[in-house]
Formats: sequence, structure tokens, C-alpha cells
Amino acid sequence: MLKMFTTQLTGLFKRIEEKAEFSFEDGARLLAQAPVGDGAIYIFGTKEMKAVELEALEGAEPFKGINRLTEAELSDADRVLIFSRTSADEDAVAVGVELQEKGIPFVAVSTIIESAGADLAEMADVHIDLRLTRGLLPDDFGNRYGYPSSMAALFVYYGLKFTIDEILAEYEE
Repeated sequence: MLKMFTTQLTGLFKRIEEKAEFSFEDGARLLAQAPVGDGAIYIFGTKEMKAVELEALEGAEPFKGINRLTEAELSDADRVLIFSRTSADEDAVAVGVELQEKGIPFVAVSTIIESAGADLAEMADVHIDLRLTRGLLPDDFGNRYGYPSSMAALFVYYGLKFTIDEILAEYEE
């Protein structure tokens, strides 16, 4: 089972990388505007996506200059990075609405799903689709399990972080 999961997970990472190639670049450029100017980058994750927050803030290689999104007063020089399981996540959508109202640009990472309400993917300045609509492994009854949303989000986080680091290194030269 682990071999099949590894194969499926590798395929998921490859699909994200191929389909979101330009979104990675656009998102990184948008986020890099904050440290280059007078702003800061803030991160917000819902539910299991708090794993991405923790990696960014307390991991072995923390993202320099990133802050956890709190009730702090944001300026239009700040940028926000939001992670949620789906584009219809109520908490993430509420944050997105508030950011839009304040004119704060943000990047969102989630799986796009059809929803009757507000959609994070439509609100975000840049959205990266996790493309994880069901579990990766089939069971004996036709169901699927193994839904690695936080692993996919961490893959996207690192893609953005590496690109931002490259942009900032070029800027400093």
C-alpha cells in the first residue's frame, strides 16, 4: 500500500507543479513585494493547514520575516498567504473577504471545489489549486482514502518559499 501511496503522491506533486507553474511565479512575486517594500508577509492556515504555518514559523528552516496572521493592523504594503483544504472553507473565505475589503493582496492555496457561496480561488490575487478532490488510494468497496492535503500544501509552500528566496536574492544583488 505504501508503494502505491508514494506513486500517487508523486503524481499529485507533479500535477501541481505542471499546472501551477505560472501561479508559483506570480504568487512568489506578489508575496516578495512585501519585504522589498515596507510590508511584511503574513500566513494563515485553517484546520490541518496549520501544519504549514508551523513549518513556516518554527520549522528547521523558518521563512525569514513571515508572521502568523492575527488581528494585527495590516497595511496595503503587507501580503498574506492563506492555506485551506478547499476553496469554500468558511474561515479562509472570511479572511479573504476581510483582506479584499482592506485592499490587502493575498495568495491562496486550496483545492477548488464547486460551492454556492464565496470562493477563495475567485477572491485571491493568485490561487494555487492543490488538485486533491479525493483520497489517493482505492479500498475494496470502491471508496478512496489517503487524503494528504497538508502534504500537498507543504509542497506548494516550499515551491513558493524557494521562488521568493530566489527573487529576494536577485533583488539584493
